[in-house]
Amino acid sequence: MRVKESYISLRDMRFHAYHGVMPQEREVGADFLVSLRAKVDVSAAFDHDMVEVTLNYADLYEVVKFEMLHPSMLIEHVACRIGQAVFEAFPQVCELELSVTKVNPPMGADCAGASVELYLINDKTVK
Repeated sequence: MRVKESYISLRDMRFHAYHGVMPQEREVGADFLVSLRAKVDVSAAFDHDMVEVTLNYADLYEVVKFEMLHPSMLIEHVACRIGQAVFEAFPQVCELELSVTKVNPPMGADCAGASVELYLINDKTVK
């Protein structure tokens, strides 16, 4: 058996954070959902049943959590910071699909959320 591609995903991580343009958003905060899909070779875990040979999703979560703690005005900025932090902490990640959603954004609309989605490539892994 040969693996063509493999990914580690974390879906709909929920955070209460203080991102936003409006002063109220920065004061009382809002709920956010973050999802990511990291392209990484997990084939070593097939032969070695040890977390050390793969991307530890608990460690990945901690990187996201840390970046969500630091307020930004724009969710685009938050998403970029998360992407940079993931690539820095886990250089084995080749590509990253990432979304940050502000649940119930304060814009007078009935919607499930406002999101930014990024598809990022780790410059250090491009050949």
